[in-house]
Amino acid sequence: MSRVWDIPVQDSTRVRDVRVAAEAACAHAQLDAHSTAVAALVATELGTNLVKHAGGGRVVVNLAAPADTCAEDVPCVQIVALDHGPGIDNVPVAMRDGHTTAASSLGAGLGTCRRVSGEFDLHSRPGSGTVAVARILPTRAPGGPHPRAQRSRTGARAGGITTALAHAEHSGDAFSRVRCGPRVTLMLVDGLGHGEKAADASTAAVAELRRCADLPPAEILKHLHAALRTTRGAAVGVAQLDEDTDRLSFAGVGNIGARLRTDGAWRPLISHPGIVGAHFPATMPLSETAWTRDSLLVLHSDGLPSRWVPPTDDRLGAHDPAVVAAVVLRDAGSAARPLRDDASVAVLAPDHRTDPYDRTP
Repeated sequence: MSRVWDIPVQDSTRVRDVRVAAEAACAHAQLDAHSTAVAALVATELGTNLVKHAGGGRVVVNLAAPADTCAEDVPCVQIVALDHGPGIDNVPVAMRDGHTTAASSLGAGLGTCRRVSGEFDLHSRPGSGTVAVARILPTRAPGGPHPRAQRSRTGARAGGITTALAHAEHSGDAFSRVRCGPRVTLMLVDGLGHGEKAADASTAAVAELRRCADLPPAEILKHLHAALRTTRGAAVGVAQLDEDTDRLSFAGVGNIGARLRTDGAWRPLISHPGIVGAHFPATMPLSETAWTRDSLLVLHSDGLPSRWVPPTDDRLGAHDPAVVAAVVLRDAGSAARPLRDDASVAVLAPDHRTDPYDRTP
């Protein structure tokens, strides 16, 4: 998760850099040749769109997992294009297979990107810009979907985006989601400092979470504290949804931000001061609340301004969680005032997609 490819795309010369980054990420994830070719196509098309239609933007490539928390946890490459451009007036038309208005594009269009990607989603508002997310999964047999580990009563989905300070190769931030029976755990971790040493701490936390995801959040944090003693330490937030009881629990140590939307209103979930791996608090406050069909949880590192404004678009909750995360990240900064730290956002949401272009092919 800590390896990041973050490419500013202000002119056509950077489109090649986007394609090369996507291919490098596929090699890192050990994806096959076909998946790598698909990633190159999608990355090139999204990068070209930024130049031709948005006046520039950025492409962030992360190593990720499918959004469906019941899907097989296969490695995949996530390509996110973000811009503050004019937006798309008619998204359904733009999503038609082969639709393109750029003379220099590959002629693939967003519809083709959606069709060839393992998962694809896009959010756009005129005057506010566009976010597109594509995940490239390992090749399966034609028409063969990635299997689900089990049925989910709530349809919980999770995703996010991770960036690094000054477009560095490694981010000290990471997020991970793990399902254990009816429990879905979403963790966001911010290793102290920047660079590879900070990434070592976040990587260790991700690995430990997979060994203790059957425990409640406070106990998970205790296990992480022991696992991170040999690292710089980290700030960590752990949210856990119990689908049997429709309850969400949250516990955090350090400056991990958490906000929950329920019944149309946002409220913060509080983390306790400390450093996981170094200075663990004697008491651990636990937030518990009901999880409903309109709930939306956003976790973020301190790379986001403390007073960032939650999204107001009611349609956003129907989109892929990584799209929600990318919109939050994009709108927290701007080209004039870029974020000045490693920054990551992770989102947990029910699956209540309604529009055809939102759905996984």
